[in-house]
Amino acid sequence: MPSSRIISVFGATGLQGSSVVDALLKDGSFTPRAITRNPESEAAMKLKARGVEVVKGDNADKSSLVEALRGSEAVFAVTFPAFLDQTGKTPDEVTQGKNIVDAAKEVGVQFFIFSSLPSIEKISGGKYKHVIHYDQKAIVEEYLKSSGLANASILLGGFLENFWTHQMLKKTATGFAISFPKYGETDLQAFTWVEKAVPSAVLALLNNYTEASKFISGKSYPVVNGTISPANLASMTAKVLGVEVTFTTSSGSGVLAVDEMLAAHAEYNGLYTATPVPNPELVALGVELGTIEEFLETEVKPRFGQ
Repeated sequence: MPSSRIISVFGATGLQGSSVVDALLKDGSFTPRAITRNPESEAAMKLKARGVEVVKGDNADKSSLVEALRGSEAVFAVTFPAFLDQTGKTPDEVTQGKNIVDAAKEVGVQFFIFSSLPSIEKISGGKYKHVIHYDQKAIVEEYLKSSGLANASILLGGFLENFWTHQMLKKTATGFAISFPKYGETDLQAFTWVEKAVPSAVLALLNNYTEASKFISGKSYPVVNGTISPANLASMTAKVLGVEVTFTTSSGSGVLAVDEMLAAHAEYNGLYTATPVPNPELVALGVELGTIEEFLETEVKPRFGQ
């Protein structure tokens, strides 16, 4: 029988949200509810086919979110960068995030987990002013912390799944190349194995948030599997695949927000170097993040091995 403890998941048709839904289904302690703007999309229909409750909720419309979140014990929220939506229908992330927080508070949600990012404008002292998908998430995180809701935020690095979702690993005549704009040979990047690390962290937070002695509420947790140079990542990948893997860079992607993001990550060593890897606070909660080596063996080798 499904648990009566409902966890509403935003972004359930995307990488982060879908991994959380999968983990909740497997664990069984909670029942996932997928919140989506289009419950009739192909991805939403696949969730329904697996027995997941799919509810319509539009981040631009707080009233729809209030109805969607009723009965939820907790929320896992991801907001979507408006500049990536060419239809122009997506509000900025501050609007999205505040609407979700306000709706959650209105219906009595007990715990709120937000997938956030640090403000690069603040970190850089104003040098990088156009990384809006970071700066706006940081504003939402502060709003959440001041809301009165019990809360925690997770902070992710570059997605290791970009190997295939964004063609970070490309075939060459002699093997493969890892392409990483704005990076030099020794510049560091924080990497996150989303499908393993995120659901593990989310489940641990859900299982422990009621324990006052754990001091979870109000904290931000970097979820990082390793901070290494993309050039080193290429060498590790070559070892696993048994073929040449070269590191290539370029002047940029042509998207200002993305290029400044990459430049800031390179300049500030992936942003999260103040937190050891694996994050000891998450380890103390029983989180198993996995390593980059494990990711390469279990995810990259089956997809790209000869």
